[in-house]
Amino acid sequence: MKIFETSITWFVILLLIVSSACQDTSTQKGPPQGVPGELVDPHSSAEKGGAVVTHLELDISLDFTQKIISGSATLTIDNPQSKPYLYLDTKDLTVTGVVLLSTSQKSTTATYDWLPEDSILGRPLVISLASDTRAVSIQYKTSPTAEALQWLEPGLTAGKLHPFLLTQSQAINARTWIPIQDSPGIRFTYAAKVKVPPALMALMSAENPTEKSPEGTYTFKMKQPIPAYLLALAVGDLAFKEVGPRTGVYADPSVLNAAVYEFGEMEEMMTIAEGLYGPYAWERYDVVVLPPSFPFGGMENPRLTFATPTVIAGDRSLVSLIAHELAHSWSGNFVTNATWDDFWVNEGFTVYFENRIMEALKGREYSEMLALISYQDLVEEVKDLDKKDTHLKLGLHGRHPDDGMTSIAYDKGYYFLRLIEETVGREVFDAFLKAYFTENAFKVMDTERFLERLDRELLKDRPALKAKLDIDLWVYGPGIPANCPKAETPLYSRVEAEFAAWQGGKAPASLSTEGWNSHQWLYFLRSLGDETTPEQMAALDEAFHFTQSGNSEIQCEWYTHAVRHGYEAAYPALESFLTSVGRRKFLMPLYKEMAKTDEGKKMAISIYKQARSTYHPISYMSIDKVLGWEE
Repeated sequence: MKIFETSITWFVILLLIVSSACQDTSTQKGPPQGVPGELVDPHSSAEKGGAVVTHLELDISLDFTQKIISGSATLTIDNPQSKPYLYLDTKDLTVTGVVLLSTSQKSTTATYDWLPEDSILGRPLVISLASDTRAVSIQYKTSPTAEALQWLEPGLTAGKLHPFLLTQSQAINARTWIPIQDSPGIRFTYAAKVKVPPALMALMSAENPTEKSPEGTYTFKMKQPIPAYLLALAVGDLAFKEVGPRTGVYADPSVLNAAVYEFGEMEEMMTIAEGLYGPYAWERYDVVVLPPSFPFGGMENPRLTFATPTVIAGDRSLVSLIAHELAHSWSGNFVTNATWDDFWVNEGFTVYFENRIMEALKGREYSEMLALISYQDLVEEVKDLDKKDTHLKLGLHGRHPDDGMTSIAYDKGYYFLRLIEETVGREVFDAFLKAYFTENAFKVMDTERFLERLDRELLKDRPALKAKLDIDLWVYGPGIPANCPKAETPLYSRVEAEFAAWQGGKAPASLSTEGWNSHQWLYFLRSLGDETTPEQMAALDEAFHFTQSGNSEIQCEWYTHAVRHGYEAAYPALESFLTSVGRRKFLMPLYKEMAKTDEGKKMAISIYKQARSTYHPISYMSIDKVLGWEE
């Protein structure tokens, strides 16, 4: 708690606080000792009906030596009910001062306090407000171990010359680098001034530069309101090239040309997406290729998708990831899940939209390959999850929202929407979705409101269609319902025929595999059964060179089978893969497979000792649980 500077100031502010308290009929004399009775969502301390952040002004500097961000966050608020407190989410932040800014431009030192710390949610900051407070300005600094921030030494970057910083705010990590109301249900605009070492470029989920600043100072503006999980910052040795009039790529200079080729269809994807569901609302769509330790395939930060370098395969075979992140510009960024219990409202819609983009770009046979792979992922994930976690509508109260980041939200959500499309007809469903995005632009959506809209606009007075969908089973029931649509493609039929021939004794080198794409090879490898021998693995490897593949999806699948079937010749490549890639999608199945046996777990721990410090916290916290790791 801070002391007011003069007796006159104290008297004036005291009157303002008392006045505010009287208007609210509250009898509290100081900051409350518990969270408010009703929250915006269970993963935020923001008070429902209370003061809400509408705009953020950041002024921060980066210290790569100490691995901290320091500066100020000025939060403009809307407080129509004249609530006496502003509740903010923080985790491992050090606050050194808070100032109230009034509607008359006066500033006064604020009274603030901390609520009890929660291991998942952090420590809420409660700021006492005056009746005329229009904004609060908070001086703060981050912890070197902030969960949203990954500080990379030069050796962990592509160019190996300069350090790199990347953020990952989703789901509730924004609070570890900015004091904010960290809920997907609260949207705000923002502007920022960021000071970095002169050799580096800073980028944000906002209007971005295309050249380095000689002084290392960058300014940003995001005029469309976004939730906190879409706050993003990337700082490193980056260069830019255009792909199209509204699209471009940022990357380390050593990989820029490869990335520009790989993502060369972005402008075409944007045109397709707009033709499906309406105008793109964010002006530009650029991609920044991050160092390999980025824990996800991509992150849909507005205007600036964060992408893993693992999608740069040289043949554009994995660019459905770009279609996915672009689709988030409508589903997620435009219409956002109200809480993390409704995560499928973001991701299920996005997978559906991604599939439609890829169908228009590559053809129905190609998009059906992606759909069938996604179904396989869903089947495998359901086996490992508790039944309650296989519902589309999640129950994550008291748990970390990352627990809901499974194939359920993505792939079960996709197949539910695909079932609706196939039941009511594509033309009807497209019109429904276009209106859904347009009418809910920059708003939040929960499961129940979507279902109400679906019933009102497509199913009312059509009981037969409603019964065919069996909505409650999909949304509130476990597993994969029996009426799940079936994805089919002759491209996989060829794979099945050749796989059967191989099982029947045909030599791998004699199989008819000419012209197969990476998805067909992945389908082939996923067909390998438990009876596969090391000798058979060796024969396949000799014919098709899986161990040396440059495609990360194939590498992950092949190395998983190498561990499962004891093909030791692939172990050095497996170790190299695990010490150079940080994408959780690939790390988890490999470590899980190794952990199934005592010998495999020893190998896993040996590799993990080398690699753990290069992984993002989102990745290593998951792997720690698999291996029972204790530092």
